[in-house]
Amino acid sequence: MAPVLIKRILISESVDACCKKILQENGIEVTEKQNMSKDELIADIKNYDGLVVRSATKVTAEVINAASNLKIIGRAGTGVDNVDVEAATKNGIIVMNTPSGNTISAAELTCALIMSLSRHVPQADMSMKAGRWDRKKFMGAELYGKVLGIVGLGRIGKEVASRMQSFGMRTIGYDPITPVEVSASWGVEQMSLEQLWPQCDYITVHTPLMPSTTGLLNDESFAKCKKGVKVVNCARGGIIDEAALLRALESGQCGGAGLDVFVEEPPKERALVNHPNVVSCPHLGASTKEAQARCGQDIALQMVDMVKGKALVGAVNAQVLASTFSPESHQWIRLGEAMGAVLRACTSSKQPYSQVTASNCLKKSTGFLSSAVVVGLLTDSSSGGPNLVNALTLAKETGLEVAMKHDDGAGGAACVVEVCVNGTRSKAQGSVQADAPVLEELEGSPFRQPVPLAGHLLFFKAAASPQLLPSITGALAAAGVEMELFSAPTARDGEQWYCVGISSLMGDLGALKAW
Repeated sequence: MAPVLIKRILISESVDACCKKILQENGIEVTEKQNMSKDELIADIKNYDGLVVRSATKVTAEVINAASNLKIIGRAGTGVDNVDVEAATKNGIIVMNTPSGNTISAAELTCALIMSLSRHVPQADMSMKAGRWDRKKFMGAELYGKVLGIVGLGRIGKEVASRMQSFGMRTIGYDPITPVEVSASWGVEQMSLEQLWPQCDYITVHTPLMPSTTGLLNDESFAKCKKGVKVVNCARGGIIDEAALLRALESGQCGGAGLDVFVEEPPKERALVNHPNVVSCPHLGASTKEAQARCGQDIALQMVDMVKGKALVGAVNAQVLASTFSPESHQWIRLGEAMGAVLRACTSSKQPYSQVTASNCLKKSTGFLSSAVVVGLLTDSSSGGPNLVNALTLAKETGLEVAMKHDDGAGGAACVVEVCVNGTRSKAQGSVQADAPVLEELEGSPFRQPVPLAGHLLFFKAAASPQLLPSITGALAAAGVEMELFSAPTARDGEQWYCVGISSLMGDLGALKAW
C-alpha cells in the first residue's frame, strides 16, 4: 500500500498527551477539541485527514459523509461500537483501534468486581462510613473452588482467567472464534452456552456488542443458571439485558452484579445502580494512567506506521491492506489498478460491468490484487472514487461480481484479468518486470514488447498497414504531442490492439478516428 497522506488530525476527546506528541514529531498537525457537539463535529470534520476518538464521540454516518478529506479514524481503546464502520468502509476510510491497550486495566477491574461481589466490600465500606458495625450482615463467600464462566475468550477474557485461577477458581468459557485447544492452554475449558450457564457461580462477559451478543444474558439464560449466580459486565452495555438482570436480582435468581457499562451512559434509569446487590462504576475499565498512556501511544504509533507505509495494525475494516506494506506489493497494486483501467478504457459498452475475474500465480497478492483491479475498473474522473478499502463494497453495490483465483499453472503470466459487460468478455494479461507493471497481452493478442503501464497511454484498434505508424506520428505531431513508445501486436490478421505512449493528453481524438 502506498503511504497515505495525513497532514491534519483532530483529537476530539481527552487522550494521553503522548498521542499528540508522537503525531507532531512525525510531521502531522494536531488539533484538540473536546466536548464537541454533533453539529460542531459535522461542520469541522471536513478540515481533517484523520480523527482520534475514545468512546464518547459518536462517529455516525452523517459525520462520515461530511468528512470529505477523512482517510482514517482511530479509536484509542478496544472496540469501535461508537463508529459506523460500514459507512466508513463505504467511504474508503480506514478504522482502527488499539485492541491491547486497555487489556490489563479492564481485566483487573473485572477481577476487582468479582471480589467485591464475593465479600460485599463496597456495601461494607458504606456501612462503616455511616457509623455502623454490621459484621453479620455482610457475610461473604470464598472464591476458592467456585466456577467462573467467561463468555468471550479474547485478550481480556484470557487475562481474567489467569488472575482468577490464582484464587483457586475453576474457569470455563465460551467463544465461537478461539480454538478449544488454545483456551485449554490457559486453563479454560470451552463448552456451549447451554452447558455453561448451569455450572457457573460467577459469569463475566467479554464480547463485542453486536446483534448476536445483545441481550446474551436474558430471562431465558438467567433461568438456566444456578440460583444466586453473580454476573459482571466490564465489556459493553447491552450484552446483559438490564431489565432481565433487574428481575433476576429481585427474584434472587441473580445474587449480585458488577456493572461498569450500561446501555445508556450515564444511566437515567437508576433502578440497577441503586439496587443493594449491585456494584457499579462509571465505565472505568480503561481508566488507569497506564491504559490511557498505552492507548494514546498505540493509536499514534499505528497511524504513523500506516502513514509511512510500514505496517497496518489494529484495522477493523481494511484487513486486505495488511499484506500491502512492502515495496514489492506496491508494484502489484499498480499492476492491478492499471489493468482494470485499461479494460475500462477499451470496453466500448456503457453498460455496467457484471463480473470481473483476476487470476494470478502469486499467493501473497491474492488478497489485494482483486481489490486493486476493481479500483482501476470503477475509477473515473469524479472525486470520492474507490480505493482498496471500499473497492469490494462498491463493487457489490453496483452488482459487480468479483472473483479471485490463484493459478499455479499460469506460467509467466502473473495476472490475468477478465471482465464481462453486457454479455461480452474482455481480457488482459500483465506482470511485473524490473519492478514495473507491464501489459503483455490484450484481447488474446500479445504485444511484441510489453507495454509499461505508466504515463499517458493511447490504446486503439487497427488493421496492420505500412501507413499506420506514419499516420499516427503525423496526427500526434499536429496536436503537439510527442510519441514516447509504440507497441504493436504480434498478430497480423484483422484489427488488433496497439498502444502508443504519449507525452501529454490529446485534447481531441477526432483526428485519430479515421484509421
